[in-house]
Amino acid sequence: MSGHSKWSTIKHKKAKLDAARGKVFTKIIRELTTAARIGGGDIGSNPRLRTAVDAARAANMPKDNIDKAIKKGTGELPGVTYDECTYEGYGPGGVAVFVEVLTDNKNRITAELRHMFGKYGGNLGESGSVAWMFERKGQIVIEGENLSEDEIMEAALEAGAEDVQFEDGAAEIYTTIEDFNTVNAALQEKKYNITSANLTRIPSNTVALEGKPATTMLKLMEMLEDNDDVQNVYANFDIPEEILEAASA
Repeated sequence: MSGHSKWSTIKHKKAKLDAARGKVFTKIIRELTTAARIGGGDIGSNPRLRTAVDAARAANMPKDNIDKAIKKGTGELPGVTYDECTYEGYGPGGVAVFVEVLTDNKNRITAELRHMFGKYGGNLGESGSVAWMFERKGQIVIEGENLSEDEIMEAALEAGAEDVQFEDGAAEIYTTIEDFNTVNAALQEKKYNITSANLTRIPSNTVALEGKPATTMLKLMEMLEDNDDVQNVYANFDIPEEILEAASA
């Protein structure tokens, strides 16, 4: 498993700690509100909203918070309208970085991102400069003790998944965008402990980093992900596991 995928696994573990502190709620609420504003408040007919609700439940967000966020999106309650933006740039060593944002102030987040990239030896690029390096996929993460790799592999592939990877007591299942909801629903029916189910971006190639460039890249990732406006960050680095583990400790 590449360093990039290892970082993905570490992020899922850290997200649990963040959820316990309510830190991830801000990002999920923004996604719930935006998904409801764009596609309506019915999760049965709005796949994006259904995915956001699943993420909220996985983070143990109270039902009242979920309902209020959706009603703000549909206009039943007053709320802020967030703009969806993407930013592309480069980190240390020429690592490609793709950032997805939900913001109520484009000028502010643009300035903040430019500062963050510059602080850690990177720079913002033009639209389209790195997007082509990332393929949109569905990603479902199952965690639990004594996971049966053969059982999960069979269930996922039978439901239409493209690939299944196992790492540190977790299964990462990848699908096409079109099959994501079908595979997710099939695995939910089997009562697996799904801790994350969302659309992601998988790099087509990776850049190997070690030493100072590797630790600097991870600092940039952490700073980007800590920003409330930033929903997701994708990068094509490949960093040795020992450096990733040390950074996540």
